[in-house]
Amino acid sequence: MNILQINSSARSTGSESTRMADSIVAKLVQRSEGARVTRRDLASDPHPVLDQAALQALFTPADQRSAEQAARVALDDALIAQVQAADVIVIGAPMYNFGITVQLKSWFDAIARAGVTFRYTATGPEGLLKNKKVYVALSRGGFHKDGGNDVQLAHLKTFLGFVGLTDVTYIYSEGHGMGADAVAKAQAAANEQIAEAVA
Repeated sequence: MNILQINSSARSTGSESTRMADSIVAKLVQRSEGARVTRRDLASDPHPVLDQAALQALFTPADQRSAEQAARVALDDALIAQVQAADVIVIGAPMYNFGITVQLKSWFDAIARAGVTFRYTATGPEGLLKNKKVYVALSRGGFHKDGGNDVQLAHLKTFLGFVGLTDVTYIYSEGHGMGADAVAKAQAAANEQIAEAVA
């Protein structure tokens, strides 16, 4: 089993979403002898944002790219290759201002490529990252699950489904802005969800 762990918190230490992702991966490794884990911490090793130079590089034919453009595209290629090689993907996804982090958005922008991870057909778009299991560890300062303002979850579901990642389990740790007791309850509830999800 090839496991890809994506930590998308702006913090490399002390992140609840990373703690949850670490726990999910540890349990997966316990269950699967010989499992191989690739970790990408987008705080300590951020991916460049999708800017004008990156777009120009991506839309320039490969044989016409400058050395700088080829190097920029190669950064995205490396992330796509990691996703393609993974059997299981574990994403730590904290909520920042109701949405995903800029770190995760940059990763999404890197792995979404027409003709590679999705394609357009006569019947609509088709995701090409198929037959992979995904776990998403969601941490929030407030309580948003099942609420009308959970636009983060809508974004995640839409994007992951678009590239073919449809077997997704979402695990929640909410209320981290509500004091120490709320944090303890949130972590205990998240631990129970993880144990059930990976059982």
